[in-house]
Order: sequence, then structure tokens, then C-alpha cells
Amino acid sequence: MISPRVRIGVLGLALLTALSSPATAAGPADPGSAAPPTVEELRLDGAAPQEILRRSGFDSVAPAFARALERARSYAEARRVVQREGSALWRRAVDRVQGRGPAGGDLSRDDDRPLYWARLGMTRELRGWEPRFELDAERRARLIDTLEQTSRGQTAIRYPRGKGLKRVLVTGFDPFTLDRDIRISNPSGAVALALDGTVIETASGPARVETAVFPVRWRDFTDGTVERALRPHLPEVDLFTTVSQGRVGRIDVERTNGAWRGGFGDNENTGRPETVPVSDPASQPQWTSTTLPYAAIVAAQTGRFPVYDNTAVTEIPAGGTEPVQRPDGPTPGSTARAGGGGDYLSNEIAYRATLLRDRLGLHDTLPGGHVHTPVLEFGAGNTTEVTDPRFVRNRLDIVAQVRAIVSVAVGAKG
Repeated sequence: MISPRVRIGVLGLALLTALSSPATAAGPADPGSAAPPTVEELRLDGAAPQEILRRSGFDSVAPAFARALERARSYAEARRVVQREGSALWRRAVDRVQGRGPAGGDLSRDDDRPLYWARLGMTRELRGWEPRFELDAERRARLIDTLEQTSRGQTAIRYPRGKGLKRVLVTGFDPFTLDRDIRISNPSGAVALALDGTVIETASGPARVETAVFPVRWRDFTDGTVERALRPHLPEVDLFTTVSQGRVGRIDVERTNGAWRGGFGDNENTGRPETVPVSDPASQPQWTSTTLPYAAIVAAQTGRFPVYDNTAVTEIPAGGTEPVQRPDGPTPGSTARAGGGGDYLSNEIAYRATLLRDRLGLHDTLPGGHVHTPVLEFGAGNTTEVTDPRFVRNRLDIVAQVRAIVSVAVGAKG
């Protein structure tokens, strides 16, 4: 996720830099009333999302969820429905990508988009639901939050007990820049679905991978969604990496992450430039760094895309007032304006995850950082179809190469 500035010739890194005019989603008119759809949910009625849902069999998810909600006679029952159906959506998406159960249609199994659009169908149903019992705005928000967590795999991260099995945590993102092209898929989301619950062979033995997906929304990050999901698991894993879509035709291991969000519009078309908001800002560093074995990853033959150790940042030097690009990392006392991964949500998840690692006292013992995948491109001339052979091949190759990178990283740790 890199910004459009970086992306002059960098097709999909939009999770990074420029400014956008804020446009907040509407909230409920009064406490307890149903709320209108969000900006993100309104895209659901487009032809491409509907085709993706239909050709994967996920068009039945939201209607079935609505029927289950209607049977709830209390908040407690509604919460159980949300937990059950959200978890079932995550399992169904993982199973489809990993080849278990029916494909549900002719859309390639490796596709991450059915999960994204089906979840939005569910949140829209929940937002507009008018139950027979009293449901105030706060409780509705809790139900939506539960649905978000369960349907993203964030509550399903579990590792087997015992020794001899390395533990790896990988995260991905939803599709983004959908107003530019609503057909967009995010290869990092596809990586998360393909790797969840799998065992990868490494030079240090087998490694169990657990994954989760995060929204492309500034407000969720401000509310601490990353820390809430990762804090229970970082002390127990042997390696973690956050993953997002980055530059065209290349993979980057981002060396340094910056404490600055550039404000480029998210999936709700909101954003403003500001310091990354975290708890205890008085102790907040301007920069965090990867502890992934980047030299081993770059040296390994992991797939067809070249892999780079990206050391570049943008900073305001100590005593200065204007941003300066630095090819070899930040200088002492500087203020962050972009990490190697830019100043969008990909940089921010890397910053938050590595800051959490450091605040847990794990900097010297836990390898962790961020990997940017290539932009997932459609075949030449395809401006209307939701898929094509090159699109599928590119996504499969990216997933396979990230899997290989994880194997190298775990093996290098020893």
C-alpha cells in the first residue's frame, strides 16, 4: 500500500501518501435507530462486486445472515449469531481458497474478493437491522465490531501446543482504491487466506502459519485494531510479517517504518495528515525497524519477482522544516514523513506491529517487519472483466513467493 505520489509508474501503492478531502460515513440519526450504509458498503451494489459474489457462491452470505438476525430475540442471541456467522464466513473463505468444499462458481479459488464483498453485505445488513428488542447505537457498534473481528480471522488465531513446530503470524489487507477500479483484488489478502492454518517446511523445521486480514480504514487503526489483534500472539510466535500490496513488478522488505500518516483517502474516503496516534505518545519513537532477516530473504531465490531490501525514507532532518528523501534510512533526531513503505496504512501497520514488538520487550528476540508485494495487474487491455488468466497467474505467483519468503525467514532465524 503505497501512495499515488510514489506511484507515478507505481500502479497500486495507494496505501501511502497524498491528501484527500475528508468524507465521513453517515451515522445513525438517533441512538437505537438503524444506520445508513457507509461509503464502503454503498459500493456493494456495483456490477463488479455483484458478479464476484455470484461467481463465487458468496451472494448467499448476506441474505442468510439477515434471516439469522431476524430470528434473534435478544441482544445476547444477536451476539451469538454475529459471532457464529462472522467466524463461518472466515472459514468458508479460507476453505475456498485452499481447495476444500465446493467452489461455488467459476471464479478462481485463489480470489480474496468474495470475502471482502460478502463481509460488506453482512455489515450493511447489521447496520440497517431493526430488531424486535431495543438496540442502542453503542450495542449495534459492538455487534459490528464483533463481526469485523470474526470475519477477518482475528479471533481464530490458535497454535498447536508442544515443541518442534515454529509459529508464524502473517497479516493481509482488504482491497483498496476501489473508486479508481472497483474490480481490484489485494494479493496480501489472498496470501492470508492461502496460508492460514497451513504448515510450511523451512530449514529450521515445520512452521505453522496463522493469519488475519485488516481493513483499509484510518479509524480502525486509530481505535487500536492492530494492537488488539496482535498483542496476545506476538509473545508466543517465532516470526511475524505484515503484508500489503506495494510497487509494480517487485517485492520489498521494508527496513524502516515511520510515525506519520500522509492522509491519502481510505476505503471510506477519509484521511488527514498527522502523527500516527498510539497509546503513550510521550514515549513514541519517530521510527521503528524491521527485525526480519532481510539479507537472507533478498539473497534467496523465492520466485519470479525481484526482492529488494528497501532502506529509503522521507524525513524532516533535525533542525529542519522541509521533508528530505533519504536512500539509506533516517538520520539522528529526524521527524518521520514516510517509511520505506510510504505513509499509508501499510507503513502504519508495520509501524504499529513493530512498535508493539518493541514495547513488549521482544525487539532482540522476535523477527518481524513488513513485506510489500507487487501490484496485482490485469491482463493487457482488460478494463472491464473481473478476472482474466494473467490476473489469476499473477496472484498465484505472488502468493507462492510470499510463502517462500516466509520459509526463508523462518529458516534463517534458526
